[in-house]
Amino acid sequence: MTKEQNFNSYKEGLDLEFLRDYCLEHGEKRMMERGDTLEEAGKPSRWVAYVEKGCFKYMVHNSEEGKDYCTGFAFEGEFVADYPYCLDGDKAEITIEADMPCVVRIIEGAELQRMFDEDIDKMRIGWQILCNLFKMVYVRELDHYRYTARSRYRRLLNRCPQVVQLLSLKDIASFLNITPTYLSKLRREITYQTRTEDIRISSE
Repeated sequence: MTKEQNFNSYKEGLDLEFLRDYCLEHGEKRMMERGDTLEEAGKPSRWVAYVEKGCFKYMVHNSEEGKDYCTGFAFEGEFVADYPYCLDGDKAEITIEADMPCVVRIIEGAELQRMFDEDIDKMRIGWQILCNLFKMVYVRELDHYRYTARSRYRRLLNRCPQVVQLLSLKDIASFLNITPTYLSKLRREITYQTRTEDIRISSE
């Protein structure tokens, strides 16, 4: 198994302490229950929040199927926002929903935009966040073609086992774009295979 890594790789190589400190010092503390929405698709995007506790999921609606899909998650110690749309109030492309009881420190995206406008170094960080987000989403999109559903689930297990333990079967299945029934089957197969390998190794 590979070394545990961040689920949201856009953070890697970025120093976001200034934003964390600002949210903790100036942000409104808000308690959110499971199912509460931070942003709603189609409405102006406004918020940037630091997640003190809990987990949020990013949802997109397929109107033809009448179905919602999970496209990503934000965990404790991370930021949650529909970036960069939140910076100037553009229409949100996704709905952001609390996946469990959450505590956040929330600021308006316009505040973050002002920080970027007033400090060239922070502006560079804002641009790098956007570039890193694009790379992360681009790689995830390509992985749907490069790997089978089984391999994508294996890679998720290897990369971020703590994420798999935290999230529901339904949300993981939606993120992988497979049915919960098929994911349950994959889990059983992989668990059996792992146990078999452990028994073989211990007997050698």
